[in-house]
Amino acid sequence: MSEKIESQTVTMAHGAGGKQTSELIDKVFAAHFANPDLTADDAAVLNPPVGKMAVSTDGFIVSPAFFPGGNIGKLSICGTVNDLACMGAKPLYLTCAFVIEEGFPMEKLEQIAEAMAKTAKEAGVRIVSGDTKVAGKGQVDGVFITTTGMGQIEDGVQVGGELAKPGDAVIVTGDIGRHGCTILLAREDFGIEADVKSDCAPLWKTVEAVMDTTHELHVIRDATRGGVGTVLYEIAGQSQVGVQIDAAKIPVATEVQGVCGMLGLEPLYLACEGTMVIIAPAEQAEKIVETLHQCPYSQNAAIIGTITEENPGKVIRMTEIGTQSLLPQPGGELLPRIC
Repeated sequence: MSEKIESQTVTMAHGAGGKQTSELIDKVFAAHFANPDLTADDAAVLNPPVGKMAVSTDGFIVSPAFFPGGNIGKLSICGTVNDLACMGAKPLYLTCAFVIEEGFPMEKLEQIAEAMAKTAKEAGVRIVSGDTKVAGKGQVDGVFITTTGMGQIEDGVQVGGELAKPGDAVIVTGDIGRHGCTILLAREDFGIEADVKSDCAPLWKTVEAVMDTTHELHVIRDATRGGVGTVLYEIAGQSQVGVQIDAAKIPVATEVQGVCGMLGLEPLYLACEGTMVIIAPAEQAEKIVETLHQCPYSQNAAIIGTITEENPGKVIRMTEIGTQSLLPQPGGELLPRIC
């Protein structure tokens, strides 16, 4: 890696396009993101994927920018890689744009870039182009990142929110609500101490393992903002089906359950950044879960319910005592700036 940048903080000069801008790009971003496709020109020139391509863009403004289990840099790679994976697409290329507040510590910026490089390498994706802007003090809260990803859709895979069918199994790839709970506690608004870490993780290789097991998949959805509950309502609406879930089968970490109990929160509506919802034919469900249990980020995967013809557009929860209740549809502001 090249020598460290001399400035202790980001200044307006770092966004002015001159010597300091070049220094910032070379010594922080290019030093970490170096790969054969990373360009210093105005646009990257890339080999197109074979067949269909998936493209996704996401902005990241999480507060705080550093949290147990990750930081905004790691999150910015995971979020976009996982969105591509949800379409059955192998991530190939990423672009990233930074908006940095004047005075932001250079050491923290380098930690963010380092986390991005490490996560991109794990996901098998290359950062190929980017942009850097510096905003005046108070115009931006620390650092915001936007990433755009491009991926190649695997042959024989067709997934979408409108493809869920009655009789399908509802699977979650891990325990739910950890990211939202982590961000909530990291803000220290409630004075609660709990050992909770974000589940933030790149999930392409997890999805790839599932697709190697079976191509009979109907929906894959990243349960980020709004959590699993919101995802299930989206799928129910898109496919015009009902969803029935069993509360006793939903994996929730004990510490997350405890925090939710104290604050009156519903884990189903807390964000995940390393857990997906998979809808697949019931006869494939056990095989999918067995595969997920062998992957590093999905050892708590579980079948939590079924797709039904009854109650189209609604999510029904079977309680621990055997009664049924309508899962209230979320509304208003749940937990802002979790991603």
